[in-house]
Amino acid sequence: MVAATPAPEFSRPLSLAEIGTGAVDKAITASEAECAALAKRFDLIDLAHLTASFSVRREGDVILTTGRLHAAANQSCVVTGKAVPATVDEAFIIRFVEDTAATPNAEIELEADDCDTMFYDGRVVDLGEAAAQTLALALVPFPRSIDAEAILKAAGVKGEGEAGPFGALAALKDKLGG
Repeated sequence: MVAATPAPEFSRPLSLAEIGTGAVDKAITASEAECAALAKRFDLIDLAHLTASFSVRREGDVILTTGRLHAAANQSCVVTGKAVPATVDEAFIIRFVEDTAATPNAEIELEADDCDTMFYDGRVVDLGEAAAQTLALALVPFPRSIDAEAILKAAGVKGEGEAGPFGALAALKDKLGG
């Protein structure tokens, strides 16, 4: 028995029938409950708001979306755990490609220009999940609060310039008075 895939926290399905032959514009906003669920998924302290605007059009079997994402969140500092505000204002281009080879755990090779590609089932694209993934990519991966560097230094953790071979040369230079 195959385990069911969990439903996305922020789903805004758009049927290909709604797209037609021209471009269609859509604006989406996450509810308070959806923001809370996304905050949990992305390990955020909170997600105050998330909105996205899309222009969606067909290019053969590919669905091309362009748009802009706006969000405000608080991330946890990786050093102190304190809240680090994050404001996202991100333009994006996402290509939805039909997932015709739905083989679980199959390796997929992506070229550099394929990194903005999502798969869809041939009938519906999910603009909410596209916005959620865009948010995840736009967030700072290892946020640090203003006082993180001082706390690390007080704990004896060396900075990037003090560690490694160049740090050792700098320490030797300081020792020799040069």
